[in-house]
Amino acid sequence: MSIVVLGIGNTLMTDDGAGVFAVQALKARYDFPEGIELIDGGTKGLDLLPFVEGKTRLLFIDAVNLGKSPGTVGELSQEEIPDHFATKISVHQISVPDLIGAGKLLGTLPEEFHLVGIQPESIDTGYGLTSSVQEGFEELLLRVIGKLKEWGVEALYKTSSNSVSNTIKP
Repeated sequence: MSIVVLGIGNTLMTDDGAGVFAVQALKARYDFPEGIELIDGGTKGLDLLPFVEGKTRLLFIDAVNLGKSPGTVGELSQEEIPDHFATKISVHQISVPDLIGAGKLLGTLPEEFHLVGIQPESIDTGYGLTSSVQEGFEELLLRVIGKLKEWGVEALYKTSSNSVSNTIKP
């Protein structure tokens, strides 16, 4: 089994960077078994296609307009993702349906994909997450770990005193 966890967003646009910050925190806090790849996808769009080709599963992490209060965490199944991104909250979201569409067209899209997202408060220029998204950030990480566990992946929490795993907070 090969799984890619793809954090997408722009870290220079406050909450839009939640997916990237989540991948950074997961890398710092957990050890993952072989075959699990965590990628900071930023706003690369179709340039990410080679990273998802040939994988069994794909898990997106992103700031998503869920129509809920800021900091709310939600999930979208692979059937819901393309329709949900018909309404964009940021430029990088144009790339999610394009990435999925190109992967389907080429026959290289993972057989299963899913999205764990968090409702942004702001996507204005600025570095770091707003307080409401910071409040929901731990739940975002736990939902990602939960989905991976559902897929048969056991992430091991780093306990080393040399690890900065407990201090990464965007």
